Amino acid sequence: MRFLFPTRLINNSSLGLLRSPRTAAPIRSLWFRSKSPVFRSATSPIMAAAAFSSSLSIPPNSEDALPGKLWIKFNRECLFSIYSPFAVCLAAGNLKIDTFRQYIAQDVHFLKAFAHAYELAAECADDDDDKLAISDLRKSVMEELKMHNSFVQDWDLDINKEVSVNSATLRYTEFLLATASGKVEGCKAPGMLDTPFEKTKVAAYTLGAVTPCMRLYAFLGKEFGALLDLSDVTHPYKKWIDNYSSDAFQASAKQTEDLLEKLSVSMTGEELDIIEKLYQQAMKLEVEFFHAQPLVQPTIVPLVKNRSKDDLVIFSDFDLTCTVVDSSAILAEIAIVTAPKDEQSRSGQQIQRMLSSDLKNTWNLLSKQYTEHYEECIENILNKEKADKFDYEGLCKALEQLSDFEKEANNRVIESGVLKGLNLEDIKRAGERLILQDGCINVFQKILKTENLNAELHVLSYCWCGDLIRAAFCAGGVDAVEVHANEFTFEESISTGEIERKVESPINKAQQFKSILQNRKDENKKKSFLSVYIGDSVGDLLCLLEADIGIVVSSSSSLRRVGSHFGVSFVPLFSGIVQKQKQHTEEESSSTWKGLSGTLYTVSSWAEIHSFALGWE
Repeated sequence: MRFLFPTRLINNSSLGLLRSPRTAAPIRSLWFRSKSPVFRSATSPIMAAAAFSSSLSIPPNSEDALPGKLWIKFNRECLFSIYSPFAVCLAAGNLKIDTFRQYIAQDVHFLKAFAHAYELAAECADDDDDKLAISDLRKSVMEELKMHNSFVQDWDLDINKEVSVNSATLRYTEFLLATASGKVEGCKAPGMLDTPFEKTKVAAYTLGAVTPCMRLYAFLGKEFGALLDLSDVTHPYKKWIDNYSSDAFQASAKQTEDLLEKLSVSMTGEELDIIEKLYQQAMKLEVEFFHAQPLVQPTIVPLVKNRSKDDLVIFSDFDLTCTVVDSSAILAEIAIVTAPKDEQSRSGQQIQRMLSSDLKNTWNLLSKQYTEHYEECIENILNKEKADKFDYEGLCKALEQLSDFEKEANNRVIESGVLKGLNLEDIKRAGERLILQDGCINVFQKILKTENLNAELHVLSYCWCGDLIRAAFCAGGVDAVEVHANEFTFEESISTGEIERKVESPINKAQQFKSILQNRKDENKKKSFLSVYIGDSVGDLLCLLEADIGIVVSSSSSLRRVGSHFGVSFVPLFSGIVQKQKQHTEEESSSTWKGLSGTLYTVSSWAEIHSFALGWE
């Protein structure tokens, strides 16, 4: 259990928002969501994007500029594009040439629509500099069309072979040209644009529909380019990647964003909302375009695709992997707020409790002790000789020290009596209102609803109270998750202060993990399965490594330090996927993933996990 409730978090203002079991008001806290059933992220879209891993966090503009804000806000769509089977195969260099030919043919239709849209936008622009800037952007599109002609020569593509426009291409081009013609919801009809200022709005709207495509391709080019081996000249699509990762294309994307910013600077809030809707729609149509490319080859993504031969067993940590705040902070807050304030209010209670002020001081002392001793424990582990290769046995032995520490910390909590007197209904109500990481519930819901997928969901957690976890998932409509955690003991729904200790250390977690998988094997020896573990801390390290796929989300620095000390490699998931795709064959994809490889995959968010595992819905 990680104690994450220093004094600055547990203060009178936040405590006053939590209801006592004797009052009628619903529980409210800094850490709980509102009545809305939507699971909110604790961070704004900008802060969430800033938390992205290095491979997926390239905000194109400052956070204050409109294009930068929109790119960050709709980064989920960006992830669905880069994790599309087409994009992964192209980056890996084993995309079938016929698929690439069809893509080029479709992209030509895109570029012609872009060129025409820029013409219409230039006619609407009122400022000569703006007209010139739009004209320059159109010239860039025409240069891109010339590049496509060179592709025809380099790859010996048959340009005479007729390729019809697919529905995804048609939806984007029709949307773009309608926007450039002024056919925008909330905008006057094209023939009723009386003033130059009104026409300029159409130019801004057009840029709003074009900009996400430019930024997305600039992003893909940079990401793919970063994975190219400079000494490898055999990558068949190196020229395509070089073009979109080039300084010239990056500058063109930036120029498009700068022009959108300039044209929108004097717009009203309502008009900016229109641009945002156009930007989002364009991003959505781009995702559909990438996923519409026909592939006739095996692919790594999405993970759940064609899993008829395999069962999928997904494990996840809870605190700070699924949640925004550690559950110990929630339980501490409930304990302090519902504790008696004076001797008079304490008399006659079913279970004798500390006064609220004493309880708060005790929690703070426990938190301080935990933090200091935890850091000492980690440093002691790191003081041992660093492994020159992956050393799982050495890691297990080292984490026995951490396991002993966690058990001692739980002893101090139980002996202190701080967990006495909590009402089960308050705990469940807190769980129902708990803020979860953005996208977490969506992933679990989608996995359980996917047809022809035999999947199990397990949560392994140090949390002191499994009822809190179950309430959180039930509120999100994920009743089927199996929770493996510690449990409070109750007398008539009031906690006694004792804990039924089931999972309180890295060793316990690993034992539970292995036991669950062994039971699956015993139930059906002929059935194969793929295990995935999602975690964020040192306590998850053994399970992450044991799983066929270990995914690290928003990891702590101690996790990386300890893992690296014992030879564990941390690889951005997309980079790892591309490498796996290079090796992928017609065999079932489960053979691609094996536990105890010493490699863990890092992600920026649950949206990235969604893109990899489930793909575009």
